[in-house]
Amino acid sequence: MSPRWNPNPDVRTGRHVVHHLHVHLVFVTKYRRKAMTDAMLTRCEEVMREVCSDFEAELKQFNGEDDHVHLLVHYPPKVQLSKLVNSLKGVSARMLRKEYDAHVRRYLWGGHFWSGSYFAGSCGGAPLTVVKQYIENQKRPVG
Repeated sequence: MSPRWNPNPDVRTGRHVVHHLHVHLVFVTKYRRKAMTDAMLTRCEEVMREVCSDFEAELKQFNGEDDHVHLLVHYPPKVQLSKLVNSLKGVSARMLRKEYDAHVRRYLWGGHFWSGSYFAGSCGGAPLTVVKQYIENQKRPVG
């Protein structure tokens, strides 16, 4: 490698790939019930960190309120985002229901913890307008 190259810790490399993939995820409790406590959010973060490490991903940021959580995840391209989300929601729901059963049953019923839907937004890198302009300005060969 060039001695002038300063590695960016957010840019990861694999055998045939260099990647910088981040996703902002939002999970909402079923029926938007205000079921989460501070202790539950702390435990939820621990569980989600473990799940991310199983996928060779990194939970960069986590926070939430009583009815939803926000995650910023740095993940490799081999990870299917839908599978990561299913594991994050499934494992955390199981653990939170198991460890905080009496509290959770007051707010949620029927075996559900998270809403079936979620938000996923890609983030990081240049804004779309910059990327579009960069692609437009490529020098095509003539002829």
